[in-house]
Amino acid sequence: MRAARTVWTAAAVLLAAGALSAQQLSFSPDTTTSTTPTEPKAPHSFDLSAIDKTADPCVDFYQYACGNWRKANPIPGDQSRWGRFNELAERNRYLLYEDLERAATQPKTALERKYGNFFAACMDSDRADALGDTPILPTVKRIEAMKNKKQLAAAVAWMDANDGTGGFFRFEVQQDQKDSSQQIEGVGQGGLTLPDRDYYIEDNPRMAKIREEYRSYIVTVLKLTGDSEEQAATEAGQVIGIETALAKASTPRAELRDPDKRYHIMTIAELEGLEPNFDWAVYFKGIHAPVVDTLNVAQPDFFKAQNQVLNDESLDALKAYMKFHAINGAAPWLSQPYEDANFDFFQKTLQGQMEQTPRWKRCTAATDRAMGEAVGQDWVKENFPPQDKEAMEQLVAALKKALADDIQSLPWMTDATKAQAEQKLDEFRQKIGYPDKWRDYRALKVTRTNFITDLHHAAEFQFNYELNKVGKPVDEKEWGMTPPTVNAYYDPPMNDINFPAGILQPPFYDAKMDPAVNFGGIGVVIGHEMTHGFDDEGSKYDGHGNVKNWWTPADRAAFEQRTDCEVKEYDGFEPVAGVHLNGKLTLGENTADNGGIHIAWQALQATLAQQGKSISDKIDGYTEAQRFFISFAQIWCENRTDQSSRVSAKTDPHSPGRFRADGVVRNFDEFGKAFGCHEGQPMMPEDACRVW
Repeated sequence: MRAARTVWTAAAVLLAAGALSAQQLSFSPDTTTSTTPTEPKAPHSFDLSAIDKTADPCVDFYQYACGNWRKANPIPGDQSRWGRFNELAERNRYLLYEDLERAATQPKTALERKYGNFFAACMDSDRADALGDTPILPTVKRIEAMKNKKQLAAAVAWMDANDGTGGFFRFEVQQDQKDSSQQIEGVGQGGLTLPDRDYYIEDNPRMAKIREEYRSYIVTVLKLTGDSEEQAATEAGQVIGIETALAKASTPRAELRDPDKRYHIMTIAELEGLEPNFDWAVYFKGIHAPVVDTLNVAQPDFFKAQNQVLNDESLDALKAYMKFHAINGAAPWLSQPYEDANFDFFQKTLQGQMEQTPRWKRCTAATDRAMGEAVGQDWVKENFPPQDKEAMEQLVAALKKALADDIQSLPWMTDATKAQAEQKLDEFRQKIGYPDKWRDYRALKVTRTNFITDLHHAAEFQFNYELNKVGKPVDEKEWGMTPPTVNAYYDPPMNDINFPAGILQPPFYDAKMDPAVNFGGIGVVIGHEMTHGFDDEGSKYDGHGNVKNWWTPADRAAFEQRTDCEVKEYDGFEPVAGVHLNGKLTLGENTADNGGIHIAWQALQATLAQQGKSISDKIDGYTEAQRFFISFAQIWCENRTDQSSRVSAKTDPHSPGRFRADGVVRNFDEFGKAFGCHEGQPMMPEDACRVW
């Protein structure tokens, strides 16, 4: 899988569509299938009613731009956070649901029948209750049948290739970061269930309580699958013991932003030397991987530690670990007791979500993840007209020119590095709306009668799709997100910016609005993704997608001095009292936010000049400059549970909405000019940071 920098948080595209980890947006299951879906209102851009005029924009701009919206939009019971992204995602999901309902009952094509059957199987909660644990028993029995540790590799391979739950580590196909034209095999750290390594090793009362609740959850689902109370308690301890050992050996998230921390080309023999207790030859044969001489072992020390785990732990403990991972991966889609237990821990305890989400939402999201380019074909015909794609292409062109001008104007960068940066920008590729060629799903088997089986088939289909890339030319037109997704991303090895149709709608883009609103919305999103090519991570890749130093030493030092300013600034932000953001983890997104608004501002000025308009022109009592900043901030209007904020502070490379707004405008002097602020006020500090 390719690394991607996102505006929001990219959703997983694996079987675990049902078992989302705590750091992802959660669409948890519900047995309430009788709820009649109602069409959400379409969001609109530049919401005058959202503005809190009692707040001083120079003191707290986020409250000024979003205060009334936040008051009028409490978090729904089936969510752990609610914002403008969610508003649009809910509407897109409803429109997609309508397509899926029609396909499930009155399909017009073979493709519609296939994704309609997948959706119908997901919606059949009565059958899920009747089947109980039956759908996962074959996997459980396969694990329990292991007679010695030598058989572990074959079992892990089968789980990776056939049901997507796996364990211990990650296998993936990736672009070679030293030669992005090549697609290679790779293995890296993994095997954890809690949101982050810190949840296993931090020694404080809150984390200790979460670990105890996690232990209780493991006991619950193991008992549901036939364990006695005593056996489940023993196995829960074994699972946590193994995961804790893997967590201690895992490289922290912030460090993984460095490409060198996740790239170590080794021969198969060298990998076997790192971990002789795991039969790698059997594993690669079991997943039907193409035979290769070398692969990327992302974190060698992790596999050394894993070798020790396999040596120290008993066969029974290893079986318990694998059995739990298999059960947990399917739990949200099994009978109601499993579903409820999974919801209570992962959504309610970890995220603060109070109610299970209606099943139709969950099944719509799951179908989109499994067959996104099948359902997306009809969705874009109905919701993304050609003129919107043309308008986006014009916006992207305007933003690229603005970034080129910005690079030339940087006072801290020498001409030699500027030339390299411009060359990389010239080589940017862009994808707008949806793929030029849709994926072929004919090899995917769907039953309509057993959703766990359908999920296993979807996992197998995706796994084989990835394996088939090894040794073949990179498909530069491939997408990493589905068309209805409310998100966008930059992909360093591909050096491309990607904007699904799902985000190219109000409140981000509205053809009926003035340029300031659109540049403050989707314009900043575009600028954000472009800036990712030049953030702390993207700046280590050249225009061909290879990790290569194209900086002079002095320019790199000047760059890092400026990014250090952002690290310290965002380290000081507290989403919850006593919980600070991790400035290093969020550095790439913060740099992209700060750079994106500069670029969008320049593009807006150029556009207004072409139209014979001024940045000081007023509409509804606000200048175009003010409308630009308000539109930008209102993209990030949101409410979050404290639990969700705590998880995000540990796991999310994106800052919360408040700091994506206030953290950016306080670093941009044009904001202070637009609202008449004076230096020293919170939104116009003397120690502002600027990179791009």
